[in-house]
Amino acid sequence: MGLGPRSPHKQGRRFPAGGKRGRGAKGAGRPPPGRQRHPCSPPDGRSEPAPDAHPHLSPEALGYFRQALSALKEAPETGEERELMVHNVLKEVEAQALALATNRTGSEMLQELLGFSPRKPMCRVWAALHSNLRFVACHRCGVHVLQSALLQLPRLLGSPEEEEEEEEEEEDGKDGHVETLEELVLGLAAEVCDDFLFYCGDTHGSFVVRTLLQVLGGTLLESERARHRGSQSPEAQKAPSRECKPTDFEVPETFLNCLQNLSSCFLKDIAVFITDKIPSFCLQVALQILHRKLPQFCAHLCSAVIGYLSSRNSSADGSPLLLFLRDQTSSRLLEQVLLVSEPPRLQSLFEDHLQGHLQALAAHSIANFPLQRFLDAITTPELLSPVFEELSPALEAVLAQGHPGVVIALVGACRRVGTHQAQVLQLLLEAFHCAEPSSRQVACVPLFAALMAYEVYYGLAEEEGAVPMEHQVEMAAARGLGEVAVLGSLLLQHLLHFSSPCLILQSLSALTGPQLLTLAQSPAGSHVLDAVLTSPSVTRKQRRRVLKTLKGHYVTLACSRHGSRVLDAIWSGAALGARKEIAAELGERNQELIRDPFGHHVARNVALTTFLKRREAWEQEQGAVAKRRRALNSILED
Repeated sequence: MGLGPRSPHKQGRRFPAGGKRGRGAKGAGRPPPGRQRHPCSPPDGRSEPAPDAHPHLSPEALGYFRQALSALKEAPETGEERELMVHNVLKEVEAQALALATNRTGSEMLQELLGFSPRKPMCRVWAALHSNLRFVACHRCGVHVLQSALLQLPRLLGSPEEEEEEEEEEEDGKDGHVETLEELVLGLAAEVCDDFLFYCGDTHGSFVVRTLLQVLGGTLLESERARHRGSQSPEAQKAPSRECKPTDFEVPETFLNCLQNLSSCFLKDIAVFITDKIPSFCLQVALQILHRKLPQFCAHLCSAVIGYLSSRNSSADGSPLLLFLRDQTSSRLLEQVLLVSEPPRLQSLFEDHLQGHLQALAAHSIANFPLQRFLDAITTPELLSPVFEELSPALEAVLAQGHPGVVIALVGACRRVGTHQAQVLQLLLEAFHCAEPSSRQVACVPLFAALMAYEVYYGLAEEEGAVPMEHQVEMAAARGLGEVAVLGSLLLQHLLHFSSPCLILQSLSALTGPQLLTLAQSPAGSHVLDAVLTSPSVTRKQRRRVLKTLKGHYVTLACSRHGSRVLDAIWSGAALGARKEIAAELGERNQELIRDPFGHHVARNVALTTFLKRREAWEQEQGAVAKRRRALNSILED
């Protein structure tokens, strides 16, 4: 099942790091009126005006809204004056909503203004755009306004309607009845549902469909939050953007019912959503949302996708599904299907379609990506065992073809399931040419991190078939650590979470101080040390053995963007004795730390000034912190 001690591949192997996927007063006045053109009714009776007939925004009106937005940003966050400003500005927005939404600069300002809007003014602006919904949704600027309006729902649905706004609406009889926010969202969903294929197939309209699916499901995906962070309110922009988990919020039951009705539209033209690029994006988002909120309907949709693909003409080399795995558009959709599928479905997919073809898929420039998602979804030893047996003999070949993501995904599956860990580590040693002689094994961490075979990393010219030379410790110590690849870092993180990471820890301990420092200062490599600090498989003694090499380099570490974060993590888990050593070394160059943009944060975290001036008080404080940490750890262990 495994590779021999020497792989038939050439010894001077540099593994490509993996190619990219080739797809594709302050707002109280009234603004000067813009130049208005009354739109003509289109011949087919639709509500949208012709492209050259929508109202235009005058420079004076644009200047007013720019000044009003600037004033709102400078105004206090709360208070009667701010509320009055918001009310007045949004009243003018309502009058020129379509002109603002379809103007490039105006739409950007309108998106920001929506971030300040209470519920009732938002409903009025939305209602003003509703009669031209199709035009706005398919306009390159208007679509972003609709998306921004939809993305305000998590904020607005959680805020109670103010009585003042309700009284104001009742008094303003000339404006007539304004629909509630819930009614407006459901009305938008109904219009999209009536012409579902058009909106999903339109370059701009598909964005509205994707955002609408998320809002109806009460889940915002990270991609949407990141895309619209610039158009959110200042409070929303302060929220951290690093977390990749979707954000859930409460929605009415009517929204979930509407989500199911809207998602059922995919079934009517399933072939289009599988094979056409832009509509396919909508189905991918729907699967993510349904998996979280309506898992049974998600499974039904997945069955429809697999059923359609399986019914196509069989390819010469097996299931027709294999053809779609190699297609740029449908493979993206299949990736999502694999990620949301339950273990029984994954098992049947493997047995009916994938078994016997994994190595060919791993070698394909497109199909290797859905294969990675398949490996990411494996959670049972019953499925992992046959997959591992089929893929494991080809690890070096897959690396040489520039698809290391497949190998990392397989290693991640071994970590997650808890089986085949020793086997996959041995195969990795053989693939990187450091299994034999055994002295080379201590060099595995630099090789894995750089995704390079032994001969390439150390610049050796060994002839094919020659007996490999022993590892030279002096040569390894003299060489600086190579550049850490992102996928190489992920590989090491998985290996450090194996049940027995002794070999990886031994290799880390063999690194010199400057080499380990380089690893800690690397954007990707710093996460390897995070894994050392957090892995439950690494004992405290093993952790100390690895980290003691950094002694003498704490100041350099503290003055580095990524190294300072590693030092903070080391400090958080350090005992009182280790903290004294770190503080003493940092204290020798206190002024340098204080002047450094990263070092001064470390100095503050360590309480370096207290350490230097009032050592006894510092020790008491750190002792109390250590005591609280031990108490918390004992509670967590119980």
